[in-house]
Amino acid sequence: MDEIFSQTLTGEYDDESPWEAVRTLHRIGSREVCDRAAGWCRSDDPLKRARGADVIAQLGRTVDHPSNNFPEECFSVVSILVQREKDPLPLLSAVHALGTIGNPLAVPLLTEHRLHPDADVRFAVACALGNFANDPRSVDTLLALMQDADEDVRDWATFGLGVLGDLDSKEIRDALWRRINDSNRDVREESLVGLGKRKDQRALPVLVAELGQPEISDRFLEAAQAFLSETEQAADRSPGDYVAALKKRFAL
Repeated sequence: MDEIFSQTLTGEYDDESPWEAVRTLHRIGSREVCDRAAGWCRSDDPLKRARGADVIAQLGRTVDHPSNNFPEECFSVVSILVQREKDPLPLLSAVHALGTIGNPLAVPLLTEHRLHPDADVRFAVACALGNFANDPRSVDTLLALMQDADEDVRDWATFGLGVLGDLDSKEIRDALWRRINDSNRDVREESLVGLGKRKDQRALPVLVAELGQPEISDRFLEAAQAFLSETEQAADRSPGDYVAALKKRFAL
C-alpha cells in the first residue's frame, strides 16, 4: 500500500504512472485507502492534497458498482477541502471529486469557483456541474461558463447543460444558439446537439448544411436523431436520409 500511494506522487501530475496508481487505489477501495487518502487531503503538501482528492473521488467504483464505497465520508472530506483550498491543483482535484461523488449538496460549493482565475479550475467546475445538469441551481453557472474565454471550459459547459442536461427554457436555447458560431468546433457541435434535443428549429439550416459535407461528425448525426421521433430514427440511415427526413418533418 505504501508503494502504491508513493507512486501517485511520481512524475508530473498528468503522467500515466501516477494515475495508474490512483486507479489501482480506486479498485482496492478499502477502508485503509479511504482513511489514508482522507489524511492526505489535510496534508501541508499541495500534491498530496490533490492526490488524496483524486483517490477519494472514485473509491470502489466500477461498471457494476457505480457508487463510491464511502460516499458520505468522502463528500465530507472533499467538501471541506474545496472550501478552504487556495492552491489551484488540489482545488481542481477537489472540484472534480465533488462532481464524481455526485452528492447534490456539492452544487453551491462548485458554483463558488465559477470565476476562479485559473482556467483549469473553471474547467473542473464545468465538468463537475455536468453531473448536476438537471439541478436548476447549476444553470446560471453553466450559462456563464458557456461564454468563458477558455474554449475547453465553453465546450464542457455547453456539453453539460445542452447535452447531458434536459432542462429547457428560452434562456438555455438562446445560449446554445449563440454557441452555434463558436470558434471551437466541439462547442459548435455540442450546441447543435443541445438545440436538437430541444427541437429548436433555428438550428435546422445549419444542421442540414453540415450533413451535406464530405466529412460528418457523429455529433451531427446525434443532433439529427434528436430532432426526429423514434419512428423516424434508424441506425442504418445515411446523412442524406437524415436530411430528407428533416426536410419532410419540418417542411424545409
